[in-house]
Amino acid sequence: MSFVTHLECSLTGKIYPAGQVHGLSEAGRPLLVRYDLEAMKAKLSKEELATSKAPGFWRYADFLPVADAENRVSLGEVMTPIIPLEQSAHHLGAQSGNVLVKDEGRLPTGSFKARGLCLAVSMAKEFGLKHLAIPTNGNAGAAMAAYAGRAGMKSTVLCPSDTPDINIREIQSQGGDTYMVNGLINDCGKIVGQGKESVGWFDISTLKEPYRIEGKKTMGLELAEQLGWQLPDVIFYPTGGGTGLIGMWKAFAELKEMGWIDGPMPRMVAVQATGCAPIVKAWEEGEEHAPLWEDAHTVAAGIRVPIAVGDFLIIRAVRESDGFAIAVPDEEIMAMRDAIAADEGLLLCPEGAATAVAYKQALAAGQIKKTDKAVLWNCATGLKYPLPEVSGRLDKDADIDFGQF
Repeated sequence: MSFVTHLECSLTGKIYPAGQVHGLSEAGRPLLVRYDLEAMKAKLSKEELATSKAPGFWRYADFLPVADAENRVSLGEVMTPIIPLEQSAHHLGAQSGNVLVKDEGRLPTGSFKARGLCLAVSMAKEFGLKHLAIPTNGNAGAAMAAYAGRAGMKSTVLCPSDTPDINIREIQSQGGDTYMVNGLINDCGKIVGQGKESVGWFDISTLKEPYRIEGKKTMGLELAEQLGWQLPDVIFYPTGGGTGLIGMWKAFAELKEMGWIDGPMPRMVAVQATGCAPIVKAWEEGEEHAPLWEDAHTVAAGIRVPIAVGDFLIIRAVRESDGFAIAVPDEEIMAMRDAIAADEGLLLCPEGAATAVAYKQALAAGQIKKTDKAVLWNCATGLKYPLPEVSGRLDKDADIDFGQF
């Protein structure tokens, strides 16, 4: 069964029926899935949830739109760990134990994109769709190809030509028909949109269908459960298309309405790179929509999104939570990645490292306090990105100078 009652345009509030294939609303904006939360509250309990044997985020199946359990596509999802930063707390100016990393790199295909794409593909299976297409900076395409392959669907993936090589190879190896495009992710998205009628594929781009948000919503549900239904003071989230930030805020609102959480909500912080910061610019200027960011560039490929269809939803969540948006430079992102890897044994992806830089910057600026419990979102394993070269060499046939060690 499903507790879904209807879908709703995020901009106009217009109601759309559940149980039908939908893309964007008539207003060209994302659709949000709505539930009978009273009925859900009457059926579910935290105690019952704690005994669930479902894999990973499928433990929250009642909070999700898939009606038939046979349509749940799974690749062995897990609850991702929360890891406190201890050795590197001094580097951030933080109190040890107050900065936690939610490490999404432990999910199938090595990133948090598994959450959203798993739900989108599962719903595509429920609707009988056969061919999915997506523009991607890497991780979303890998997740879509993997889950679509698992579900027996055809997948077509378009990547900017400078997408990290390992991502492109991963997508193709997992069955996605992979094409590199001489442009950015929004250029890839235009091609996907143009091909819908002639090819017949379903566009599964960020927020252009309703269910990736629901998958990303599980990040908020999982975080709340892991922290004993007590939310942190602040969440730093690497923001490109922003589905996860929107999804978490939706999760917290639903949990609060059900009475599962109380007290203050976390402050949501949208983290971008200085070379691609449309949300930051719009937030600073008091705008609700973020125009196209020209000449977008950053080493953190996952947040190189020059324009987002859900821009106003990101900015609303930031403002409603009394949060903020912040941009950090590439050189500090990579230095932070290397420092935390050496100090903690925790290899963040560049996007995850950006949240640590943002934390340090926000703390120094007085935007947050040392006593705040902060969660940094590491969205993928650092092993999927270029790493520093190793220059040390030893010649087994020569005299070894042990003084060098």
